[in-house]
Amino acid sequence: MRLIVRKERPHPGAQLRITDADGMRITCFATNTPDRPIAELELRHRLRARAEDRIRAARATGQRNLPLHTTAQNKVWLEIVQIALDLMAWMPMLALTGKARLWEPRRLRFRLLSAAGQLVTTGRRRILRLTQHWPWTGEITAALERLALLPNPG
Repeated sequence: MRLIVRKERPHPGAQLRITDADGMRITCFATNTPDRPIAELELRHRLRARAEDRIRAARATGQRNLPLHTTAQNKVWLEIVQIALDLMAWMPMLALTGKARLWEPRRLRFRLLSAAGQLVTTGRRRILRLTQHWPWTGEITAALERLALLPNPG
């Protein structure tokens, strides 16, 4: 077994922990994988952390509970949760910028998906009217503009 320890500067704005020494963050992991370079093992470890973030997002999106009675109904529920997770994974990459790309599902739901709006059809066009006093209206409109600029698949 190998124990790999890394000492690095925390990213700007990170809160230091009690285990951080002299302003440096110490991280470590153990592995039984033989004959691999340390850089490759560390990359694999960091990618695993990204997978654990996706699992946490899945639980926050509805995969924690199976609310229905039969297996077939819960299977449909899990499919809906998976579609929501796909949307939550693609939306930051395609539509959001800055700090909004790092928002967890709960914050996305509160700030972007629960905004009050009115869908108006006029002159064969659909217009989404959002309330002006909502603090994240600018973020929503910028995201919709970025999505409109994407090429149509097909």
